[in-house]
Amino acid sequence: GMPGDAAADAASQVWLCAEDGGCASFSFDESLREGAAEAVAALQTMGYRLSLLSGDSPARAQRLAQQLGFDAAIGGATPQGKLDELAAAQARGERVAMVGDGVNDAPVLARADVSLAMGQGALVARAQADAVLVGNRPMDVVHALRVARRTMGIVRQHPVWALLYNVACDPLALFGYLPPWAAGLGMAGSSVVVILNALRAAR
Repeated sequence: GMPGDAAADAASQVWLCAEDGGCASFSFDESLREGAAEAVAALQTMGYRLSLLSGDSPARAQRLAQQLGFDAAIGGATPQGKLDELAAAQARGERVAMVGDGVNDAPVLARADVSLAMGQGALVARAQADAVLVGNRPMDVVHALRVARRTMGIVRQHPVWALLYNVACDPLALFGYLPPWAAGLGMAGSSVVVILNALRAAR
């Protein structure tokens, strides 16, 4: 007899039957990429809430989510279903980062606040993503978000440098305590400080 739902959820099964009634069953199951569990743990430590959106059966999605430690899992999701989940999260005020690699992920990758596609994924998914992780390593997601956070932190420092210069030097120049050449030199020095500060992002 054919396998029941519980067995079908455990692994994808393909049956090959001959006309004489003989049948062979082939079972296929997911194999996790190296570093997947570590990436999930690292992202949660960084404060991200992780949800798995999958077109597989709900039971299989839940099993994989529990194995990896996701916060939530939704199985049997169509492309529209994934879009609906994303829209609901955004309506709650959440900023959503999406990671995907399949054709069905393209619409939700395009709608997410930031989206990352795996380099070996479908071309349409890569075309809709903001960035492509060419190494296909789950930990690359962690590295990308860490670099983004560090970069934004540095960018936010630049107006502070400009404000400090203007607050300190503009009144002096206005009342004649700072000659024009010194004010110009200070402005150039402020720009150099901003550039050197920006170069820290490359380290």
